[in-house]
Amino acid sequence: MLRYLGPGRILYATGMAGLGALCLATHDFAPQWQAVPRDIPAHAALADACGALLLLGAAGLLLRRLAAVGAALLALFLLILALLLGVPRVAREPLSILAWLGLFETLTTMVGAWLLYVQAAAPGPESLAARAGSGDAIGAARLLVGAGMVVFGLAHFAYADFTASMIPAWLPARLPLAYFTGACHLAAGCAVLLGIWPALAVRLEAIMMSAFIVLVHVPAVASRPADHGQWAELFLATALAGAMWTVAASFGAPLGARAREPLTPTPRPV
Repeated sequence: MLRYLGPGRILYATGMAGLGALCLATHDFAPQWQAVPRDIPAHAALADACGALLLLGAAGLLLRRLAAVGAALLALFLLILALLLGVPRVAREPLSILAWLGLFETLTTMVGAWLLYVQAAAPGPESLAARAGSGDAIGAARLLVGAGMVVFGLAHFAYADFTASMIPAWLPARLPLAYFTGACHLAAGCAVLLGIWPALAVRLEAIMMSAFIVLVHVPAVASRPADHGQWAELFLATALAGAMWTVAASFGAPLGARAREPLTPTPRPV
């Protein structure tokens, strides 16, 4: 069971469930990540509906029989979120790193759900899972994540002081660390986009993002437990780390037990 779940699935489901629970607890959208205007009709009800959807999708991921449904639900939701919130903001502010950051945080989490769907779904020859798990589709998913890493790195440089302020005070040289981790994001993203040891690059990125959870976000929540923004950052970071581990897994063995089954019958010797 634990082997089936894996670190990517567990982290991703935990992050998505946390974001969903936060929406339901506050009757509001997750701060920063879901920048939904407060003047839209039925704002609280819509936030509750989105929270319930995130929770249901995350719960489905942890159950083998419902994993494909849960992943598909989350992938579709995140794609809609990117199209309705992220893309228009980038169109309005094309030179804003913050706008690009929001878009690629959503797209990266969407890729995580996409690949988890490919892991779980039965890949018939003409099925959606077969198309979503084709070489071209997986390659496109990796390129999206590579572009996201570049944006994450640029955000570290553009908002270096803010990034440094998030690093615990007991760590020395916080501003240099902000620049260093930004450079690591950039290097990993460029490696993926250029095809230079991309598997290693994604794995190192997953390790670094997982370290951020422990070193940055958990202490921030512990110091300010009433701050919903800190909880949102923690859960989003957890989901992003889970997505990155899932992408890393796509470079190794086939994505799932069912994916190991051939799409066409294999001839047997007579």
